[in-house]
Amino acid sequence: MVGIALLTLVPGQLGGSETYTRELLRALGRVGELDYRVLAPPVAPEAGEGLPTEVASGYRRARTIPQRLAAMALAAARPGPLRTPLRGARPVHYPLTIRIPSGLSPSVVTLHDLQHLDLPAMFPRAERAFRAAVWHPSVRGADRVIVFSTFVRDHAVEALGVDPARVRVIAQGIDHARFAPGPEEREPLLYYPARAWPHKNHARLFEAFAELRRDRPELRLVLTGGGELGAVPAGVEARGLVPADEVASLYRRASALVFPSLYEGFGLPPLEAMASGLPVACSNAGSLPELAGAAARLFDPYDPHAIAAAVAEVLDDPEPWRARGLAHAASFSWDATARRHEDVYRELM
Repeated sequence: MVGIALLTLVPGQLGGSETYTRELLRALGRVGELDYRVLAPPVAPEAGEGLPTEVASGYRRARTIPQRLAAMALAAARPGPLRTPLRGARPVHYPLTIRIPSGLSPSVVTLHDLQHLDLPAMFPRAERAFRAAVWHPSVRGADRVIVFSTFVRDHAVEALGVDPARVRVIAQGIDHARFAPGPEEREPLLYYPARAWPHKNHARLFEAFAELRRDRPELRLVLTGGGELGAVPAGVEARGLVPADEVASLYRRASALVFPSLYEGFGLPPLEAMASGLPVACSNAGSLPELAGAAARLFDPYDPHAIAAAVAEVLDDPEPWRARGLAHAASFSWDATARRHEDVYRELM
């Protein structure tokens, strides 16, 4: 039996980490050949996505940051009762990096990124200290570390001293049933799905959008994702958290995806957009060049003029970008991602 521990999951608060976790579990339910037991937190009792699941009644209900810190501290001090549902599991996978409950072996940890080391100015000192105290030992002590890109693998080896022989690079997938071209007419809008975190670079995007609107006054910019953006410029519509079906609709109706993130350990939206037939202009930072290859028009995310120029290029001649994106996205699937995770689990059985 493989154990999967999700105690630090908070629905709607973790961005791409939650998407990866839920899609992985759904795919394991479809194509997995092993037996699974999921340990879910009280705030997300449905997190097993159809796999056999037990809710950890001994883990505190936690949504806010103070609540989450208190719950993790208590779990670290009294891990015994939380281990019981996963007793006998070999290995235990922690898709959200932190090994709670601790003391279970062998273990697999997913490391999503090392942004707090690469862009430390974007994190409060307390957050950096927390990650150093909790994330780093969790990764260093795992028998296998799953990452989504060679960019993150190389940083983990260099910055954390992780043995490269223990690291496995596995790309995330795409839900092709949801993200596919449709009959909708393309509208004069740009789309950017991202939580309002500092590295998502909304301020420079707004500068670039103002430049684009001087020649294209009909152009709109639609933003989705949680967090607080405050006041937005004219022509910008911030919708907050929206259902996945609305995201898919926006991919089918927009004229281009603009993705100016300063840092990504993977970066799923550009691939989802490509699968939907949407031309992509995205940042050349982090893992994005590795992820997008020649299928996206890359730009310097620190330069608003470069952002605007890249978007204008894909708007003026979208068809080549659309064709390259569709071909590139076809090689990514969650079923393939799940099968490669099972290969890692089998290494430790």
